[in-house]
Amino acid sequence: MLNTSIILDLYSQRFKLSEYTETSIIKINIQPMDNKSIRMTDKIESFVMHCGEMGSRWGFNRTVGQMYGLLVINQEALSAIQISELLNISRGNVSMGIKELQSWRLVQVQHKPKDRKEYYSPAGSIWEMAIRVFEERRKREVDPTLSLLRDNLLNEPANSQEQYAQAKMAEIHELLETITHWASELQSMSPDKLNTLMKLGAGVSKVIDIKDKLMKK
Repeated sequence: MLNTSIILDLYSQRFKLSEYTETSIIKINIQPMDNKSIRMTDKIESFVMHCGEMGSRWGFNRTVGQMYGLLVINQEALSAIQISELLNISRGNVSMGIKELQSWRLVQVQHKPKDRKEYYSPAGSIWEMAIRVFEERRKREVDPTLSLLRDNLLNEPANSQEQYAQAKMAEIHELLETITHWASELQSMSPDKLNTLMKLGAGVSKVIDIKDKLMKK
C-alpha cells in the first residue's frame, strides 16, 4: 500500500507539468507571424509582378524589380525573411537583390528595438526614386557614350566617310549633352516644382509657339 505523502507528491508534480505545458502552448500561439505586415492579395501581387517586368527595362533583373515593388507598396519595412516568404524566393536571392538596390540607392536599412534583424524600406519618395533611377542609368549608359563620342570627335577624320560619321556623332553628342544638362537642372528642383513643371505640359509648347510667331513679325 502506497504512502499517502507519496501519492500527494506525484499528483502535485503532475499538476505542475500540466500547468507548464499549457503555458508553453499559449506562448507559442501568441508569437506573431513574420509576414503579418502584408498579405499578397491579387491586387498587390499583380503590381509586384509588373514591377518585376519593368525592372528589366530599368536596368536590373526581374527579382530585384519585384523586391522593390513589394517594398514600395508596403507601409512597414520588411525583413529579408519576409521578402523571401512573400515572393517565394531564396534568402540568397534576397541578399543579392538588396545589395543591387543599395547600389542604386533605392533602399534604406532600419532597425527595431530588441530585434537583431535588419528591415528594408524605400529610400525617399516616389519622385526621388525616379530621379535616382534616371541618374544611375545616366551614369551606366549615357556617360560612357558621351566619353566615347568625345574621344572620336577629337581625332581628325581620315576620309569623307569618317567626316560624315563624325558629323553624325557630333549631333548625337550635342543631343545627349543637352539632355544631361536638362536632367541635372531637374534634379536640383524640389518635387513640388517638378510636379508643377510636369503639369504645364502642352502649355509650354503653346508659349514657345506664340514666341516664334511674335519673332517672325
